[in-house]
Amino acid sequence: MSPKQLVREWVSRFNAADVEGLAALYAEDATNHQVVMEPLVGRAAIRNMFLTEFGRAEMTCLVENLFEDGEWAILEWRDPSGLRGCGFFHVQGGKIVFQRGYFDQLSFFRLQGIPVPDSYLGS
Repeated sequence: MSPKQLVREWVSRFNAADVEGLAALYAEDATNHQVVMEPLVGRAAIRNMFLTEFGRAEMTCLVENLFEDGEWAILEWRDPSGLRGCGFFHVQGGKIVFQRGYFDQLSFFRLQGIPVPDSYLGS
């Protein structure tokens, strides 16, 4: 599966809130670094992040642009509420080995009705 095909599958599983299916797309020692959080290392940690996030929020990924360059896929996305972000996926051997994501977490919390932790605001 090419990086672009793999990210299309990632989006499909994300939109189905398929935590196990999403986790299976990552290498055992993959790193997922959403810039609003510390990097997560390992498929189990990434799976737990998806479990937490799908447990507290209704999330949909609408593809705006999807590019491929060698072993990389670049996803520009939005959700139905207008939140936008992008993700970079490094794919080797048919698995995601590294992912970096950029989005406004404060807007995400507010759009989802999730309380903003005091520590998030620097208090």
